[in-house]
Amino acid sequence: MSEVLPVVYVARHGETAWSLSGQHTGLTDLPLTPNGERNARRLGERLKRMTFERVFTSSLQRVARTCELAGFGAVAKVDPDLVEWDYGQYEGLRSDEILAQRPDWQLFRDGAPGGESPAQVGDRADRVVRRVRAISRNVLLFSSGHFIRVLAALWLGLDPGSAGKYFLLSTASLSALGYEHNLSQPVIRLWNDDHHVVESNQLFGEELSAVDVGR
Repeated sequence: MSEVLPVVYVARHGETAWSLSGQHTGLTDLPLTPNGERNARRLGERLKRMTFERVFTSSLQRVARTCELAGFGAVAKVDPDLVEWDYGQYEGLRSDEILAQRPDWQLFRDGAPGGESPAQVGDRADRVVRRVRAISRNVLLFSSGHFIRVLAALWLGLDPGSAGKYFLLSTASLSALGYEHNLSQPVIRLWNDDHHVVESNQLFGEELSAVDVGR
């Protein structure tokens, strides 16, 4: 019988006010929106039939709350390496505002002044990769978008500065990092699964339809 290879499932936190507005949210500790909480619960429905040897979460409240609402708050351990990229002077700014000041800027290549470089975020992600690869069964991680993208690049043995920019993620999405034939062949098994997610604009449309039906 072939060996059952472990899978590292990675969940991004639910929606916040700044994820809706497109503002860079690093260490600013924002709560989830009501829709973010709703989608965290939907993520829990997606995960409830699965079992995990270990569960780890960032300490940031948008991530820890997603973990809790998904049903794993009681078993999750906080891992400080799972926090989002420190954007320094670019914290709270949208990409268009940054590019107006610095037209050639790329986060995954240049990092953020007063914050973290790609290499520094990569060091944190590398520590996470090494820790989860030491666990022989499935693991679940709760973290933030840009950090997860760096994590995925490192999982595949790629340079996070050149590859991380290609792994787009939605809020409350689920991804899975694993192996193909053996532990020496890392792959992405699932990426940005957000079929369970209801977008704010979609929810607004549903509410309008409910009003029309009520008439």
